[in-house]
Amino acid sequence: MADATTLARHLVAWSNAAHNGAAPNDMAYRRADVVRTILALADAGLAIADLVAMGPLAGEMAAVRGESNGDTQKELDLRAHDIVIDRLAGAPVAVVGSEEADAPVLLDPAGTLAVAIDPLDGSSNIETNVSVGTIFSILGVEDADDPAAALLQPGHRQLAAGFLVYGPQTALVLTLGSGTEIFFLDKRPVAPVVSVQAGNGWAAPPPPTPTAEFVRMTGPVAVAAETKEFAINASNQRHWAPSIRGYIDDCLAGSDGPRAKNYNMRWIASLVADAFRILRRGGVYLYPTDERAGYRTGRLRLVYEANPIALVIEQAGGAATDGQTRILDLTPGHLHERTALVFGSRAEVERVANHHAAPPILADRAPLFGQRGLLRA
Repeated sequence: MADATTLARHLVAWSNAAHNGAAPNDMAYRRADVVRTILALADAGLAIADLVAMGPLAGEMAAVRGESNGDTQKELDLRAHDIVIDRLAGAPVAVVGSEEADAPVLLDPAGTLAVAIDPLDGSSNIETNVSVGTIFSILGVEDADDPAAALLQPGHRQLAAGFLVYGPQTALVLTLGSGTEIFFLDKRPVAPVVSVQAGNGWAAPPPPTPTAEFVRMTGPVAVAAETKEFAINASNQRHWAPSIRGYIDDCLAGSDGPRAKNYNMRWIASLVADAFRILRRGGVYLYPTDERAGYRTGRLRLVYEANPIALVIEQAGGAATDGQTRILDLTPGHLHERTALVFGSRAEVERVANHHAAPPILADRAPLFGQRGLLRA
């Protein structure tokens, strides 16, 4: 059932609910700063959404412009980074840790917050018209002399987290630490009220007023506890550990296998798009470690990808691990640290962990991988 609460109203109500009697350094006191920061990120999202929607009309957005931390940077990556930094410059943010910058970007020395962000997730899909997005994490600054240290807190200390999806709909997924909400971008113009001019009949109405605001159309979302869908890049199967191969083989065996039900596989190669689907209808996402160089500790970034996604999913009743350990309990060693990531329906995430604890013998447990040419190792 639609409730049509705007993002701004939702945030103001959340902030006001905790300010009575709050001490200056309490989380409640920081809520106003968190609100300003989220609204700045939402404003950045509006600008990025417009840029994405223009596609090639905005220029060569998929053109390679360089490399950062082992990943290719495209024009849209850099444009999105610049937009985010510009919008956050007016918020109470001391430092930004971005995927597109080797070092943290210092902003307001008096800022109380740190933002970790992937300005443009899924940039490999830019030229294919597939959903991309922005992932963000908000943390409190504890040491004004070293604000960048705030970016290396474990994920369970995030004050808020979320992501935007730029697709057929532009959506903002947000958790403030108590439940997960989805807001959809409403750009419908507001029609003016037509007035009557005495003696002259109906007056010509002025043109509609353009609007752009995020609106919540449902209550808190909940990840389905069980699922029949998994998301993984099966082209890497030959590099997986036996535990991952065993888990996927059990899913592929369908109703004749140990799971006794048929599974579908979904893989968009856009973390925000896969996460949004799982929030809406359940599922499990796997991006495991594997034997390739650069993948042995995982590929996704802990600070600005895995941590915010994990908080969003946990607050929706799901689970998120690196295959075995809860993501939100990991302490980053540096801003661009990589990790494996498994998240989604709690029961499936737990089954993946069980496979890690007792990996199967592939010759006995993986007839599909061992015999069928499509997925043969």
